[in-house]
Amino acid sequence: MRMRTFMTILALLGLALLAQPLTAQANGLTDAIQKRYESVQYFQADFQQELTNAASGSVEKRSGRIWFKQPSLVRWDTLKPEKEILAVGQNVVWNYVEADKVALKYRSNQVFKSKTMIRFLSGKANLNEDFKVVEQGTEDGLIKVRLLPKEPETSMVKAYIWVDPKTHLMGRVLIVDFFGNGNQVTLLRLTTDKRPDAKLFEFTPPAGVQVRDNTRQ
Repeated sequence: MRMRTFMTILALLGLALLAQPLTAQANGLTDAIQKRYESVQYFQADFQQELTNAASGSVEKRSGRIWFKQPSLVRWDTLKPEKEILAVGQNVVWNYVEADKVALKYRSNQVFKSKTMIRFLSGKANLNEDFKVVEQGTEDGLIKVRLLPKEPETSMVKAYIWVDPKTHLMGRVLIVDFFGNGNQVTLLRLTTDKRPDAKLFEFTPPAGVQVRDNTRQ
């Protein structure tokens, strides 16, 4: 799996955390986020993503559209700089890059090996149990919160979330891995009142596309 795709998945999992009911109540802000997201069963939004390479300092910018639906179904369509689809179903993950004409198929447990990330997807993430939570004031009109995993993993040694103080919806998430690489996703025009079609989270490779089935590995 491409590194950029793996980084994309990490961002999705960060988003999944905030789409699940937060059982921890470290402070008033966490309690407010919990109450807001307990009622969220699905959302859709435009996204802007920045993948930062710590070694070279290079930044790859991407943009597109994301849909989320309980339980942990995700459709991530990158439109620029090239078209790419990441469809996360109940048991299968598809990754398709249009220019390559190749579709990669994985079992979910092949992709999601991180203990913390699995807790995100299962809805069992507990901020007080999994992280040291530190509120860091406001930035660009959003409340900034730092999350330090109590059991750091290579894929995530720290994370930041930015929350709208009025709606308590997330506006941005940043995940930093062991090597210092950053994956920042900003959500735009997020809505929680449009139920996504279930077929969005299914993927059928187009005719003529090579399928690499990794599910038997």
